[in-house]
Amino acid sequence: MTPNANIVAIIPARYGSTRLPAKPLIDLCGKPMIRRVFEQAKLARLVGRVIVATDDERIASVVRGFGGEVAMTSPELRTGSDRIAAVASTLADAEIIVNVQGDEPLIAPQMIDETIRPLIDDTSVLVGTPVRRIAPEDDLANPNTVKVVLDKDGNGIYFSRSPIPYLRNGVEIGQWHRHHHYYKHFGLYVYRKRALLEFAGWEESTLERMEKLEQLRFLEHGIRIRTTMTEHESIPIDTAEDAERVRAILRGRESVQERRR
Repeated sequence: MTPNANIVAIIPARYGSTRLPAKPLIDLCGKPMIRRVFEQAKLARLVGRVIVATDDERIASVVRGFGGEVAMTSPELRTGSDRIAAVASTLADAEIIVNVQGDEPLIAPQMIDETIRPLIDDTSVLVGTPVRRIAPEDDLANPNTVKVVLDKDGNGIYFSRSPIPYLRNGVEIGQWHRHHHYYKHFGLYVYRKRALLEFAGWEESTLERMEKLEQLRFLEHGIRIRTTMTEHESIPIDTAEDAERVRAILRGRESVQERRR
């Protein structure tokens, strides 16, 4: 696979966070989180360009400091998708836009490439996102794990914070895995630019408002979301505890690399 100049990854980065202030700049074993995310996105073999989209000069300064590309956006934009769409609208040559969440420092470059591939292979696909089977030991009821139901062609029928599909035969939720394969969704999206810009022009949808899941806006407008099954894992950082968990993983990786030298 070779990088495509028409495929651009955009990382939205907002300074304010109620649970973890200055989240993009928190230190993760010697590097700010935004740099960790940027470097992972750069390793994706199909991505031709990586841009950080931010409305905060403190973040922009850090990104420029490690040699990354920055696009400044309006502080009035409500969501990360709106921020990405604002930058995408200025990219004349871009055809495919990759939304890499700014709080995913462990995102696998291979997952990014896997999710891009369906849009390269099938021109009818407008939006793609990765999913993975939920393991029996995982907490199916955790609302922070977004669940998805798939159709026979691998399109997402619905995304929810609730366990779906619901098993109504009286089995305890911890045993639901014995009766059905459940899938979780990762917050990585790949769009055709025209679909993203159309999305940004729509009002927040009813289901989106209820679930706090932006991808439901596409479904409510009749746009299919093609899913890609992945074996990779990622840990979004929302709390200080999440950050410490990621630091432990990074320290473990660095220790393995040091022993191999």
